[in-house]
Amino acid sequence: MKLTSRLAAVTLAGALALTGCSPADTVATAKSVDPEIAAKIEAGLAEVAGTVLSKGPNGEDPAPESAADLTDAEIEKIKSLGLTAAIVMHYGGNDWSTAQIEGLESEFDRLGVEVVAVTDANFDPARQVSDIETVLTRDPDIIVSIPTDPVATAAAYGAASDAGVKLVFMDNIPHGFVAGEDYVSMVSADNYGNGVVSAYLMAQALGGAGEIGVINHEADFFVTQQRYDGFMATMEDNFPDITIVEEQGIAGPDFAGDAQGVANAMLTQYPNLDGIWAVWDVPAEGVMAAARSAGREDLKIATEDLGTNVAVALAKNALIVGLGAQRPFDQGVTEARLAAGSFLGKEIPPYVALAALPVDHENVLEAWEQVYHSDPPASVADAFVE
Repeated sequence: MKLTSRLAAVTLAGALALTGCSPADTVATAKSVDPEIAAKIEAGLAEVAGTVLSKGPNGEDPAPESAADLTDAEIEKIKSLGLTAAIVMHYGGNDWSTAQIEGLESEFDRLGVEVVAVTDANFDPARQVSDIETVLTRDPDIIVSIPTDPVATAAAYGAASDAGVKLVFMDNIPHGFVAGEDYVSMVSADNYGNGVVSAYLMAQALGGAGEIGVINHEADFFVTQQRYDGFMATMEDNFPDITIVEEQGIAGPDFAGDAQGVANAMLTQYPNLDGIWAVWDVPAEGVMAAARSAGREDLKIATEDLGTNVAVALAKNALIVGLGAQRPFDQGVTEARLAAGSFLGKEIPPYVALAALPVDHENVLEAWEQVYHSDPPASVADAFVE
């Protein structure tokens, strides 16, 4: 599908507001890029701004995060119900997961919902099944979760649904599940849009031409596939002079280590490789390690998710050239509201998505505040170079 058919036009001012850049910043960033390529990139980022490009797992149109809003009267009603909730994570070892949990816990606290368990499966489906079974002994009213494997975990989530637990999912749903019957809703970032953003930022760094490698997620995982699709479609449709010379999937759970191994092989086979795209920030950390080991500080790396280590690299203007960021704290808040609101008989949309946030060196500090609702850590703020 052509990218242009998936984009809704918005103003350039909207794109600049989203990225935290002024028009002067944009001109400065694009000085070394051919004017025609620079204009194409600027227009592409403007089209993405504030627009959700992704569809839901069953082809649903995205609803905005405002669909989860609750009135004061509804909040008081929820508080009177004495609800409990459990958070069942696929993996807890990165900034994205931490922010999701913080958003969920803060909003559940505001709504008077007690969180009785938080689990971390470390990307192991069998462990997540065990986590679900253990959590069910606590008799929660709500489970908010992200399946590690949509097939292997389906029966366990099905048991929770059959027990009357309200399920809200992050980013992925179990195989065969139907919204409104088996679960309440799914909340996600615009992962297709994040892939689009990372493609434009990579193209900007390359001046619209070069050879790159791609490191994808080798798993049946809805949102990482969307990122890959968005990145690949944008490159194919807009940048014929950028050639993907090597593509490799990684399955984890050591995503940084696996990506480092793949990147090492790419840089050995293609010593003049211009850039590598990594499917999220943890694999990108492995790519950075490989680049440093090979003495390739000039390698251009684009990715998704604003983790601490890639944020430090962006602040230093080193290796990482840009990324599409999710807003995990806000996603957690939205998930909590949808879950609680389902007890009031509200009509709940099956799929809610939050727009992609383009991040580069110029706006990394402001983007951190927007993504995490906190000041950048000293490791990021102190690394920033003008």
